[in-house]
Amino acid sequence: MSVLPLVFTSGWASGINAYAVVLLLGIFGRTGLTDDVPASLQRTDVLIVALVLFLCEAIADKVPYMDSIWDTVHTVIRPVSGAVIGALLAGQTGSLPEITAAAVGGSTALASHFVKAGTRMAINTSPEPFTNVGMSIAGDLGVAGLVTFAMFNPEAAAIIAAVLLAAGLAIVIFLWSRIRRFLRRRAQRREEKRLAAEVRETTGAPPR
Repeated sequence: MSVLPLVFTSGWASGINAYAVVLLLGIFGRTGLTDDVPASLQRTDVLIVALVLFLCEAIADKVPYMDSIWDTVHTVIRPVSGAVIGALLAGQTGSLPEITAAAVGGSTALASHFVKAGTRMAINTSPEPFTNVGMSIAGDLGVAGLVTFAMFNPEAAAIIAAVLLAAGLAIVIFLWSRIRRFLRRRAQRREEKRLAAEVRETTGAPPR
């Protein structure tokens, strides 16, 4: 059986929370739930690092504006993680060329990352923090549930991931006006900080 459905699902999940994917796959491999997880993802040091980074993301992902900063930093990390995980999974089973698996995992992770980042930008135009917390918890539960489901039924999990990805892209397009509003606010804040710094330099006032 081709490992492509699992690669696609792990790529989608990596775009939302790459550290959770590494942690889950490593645990599944260590407990013997599946033989498709390579030994490199089951190493104790890898699991410890993934756990620490997952906890960091769990905190940052629930704070308004901090979540968008975190997403910006992970614009490269999540797609690369999806590509690496896909290549490792393909190399473990030998049922799919590693380059193809890396391309599928990386591109899927990039698409789902943009969905997550865009959605959170739109949410951050609202002053209340509860939506951020709810979306973060829903994302973590969705990743955990779908990756776990993929261990038992990879084809069905891949179909669900594809539907969620398509729906997410449609939502981002629908929310594009709110995303642009968020970007304008962030650019305005940066400009205000720059002007304030120039004024302090000119007047010799102490920094605030």
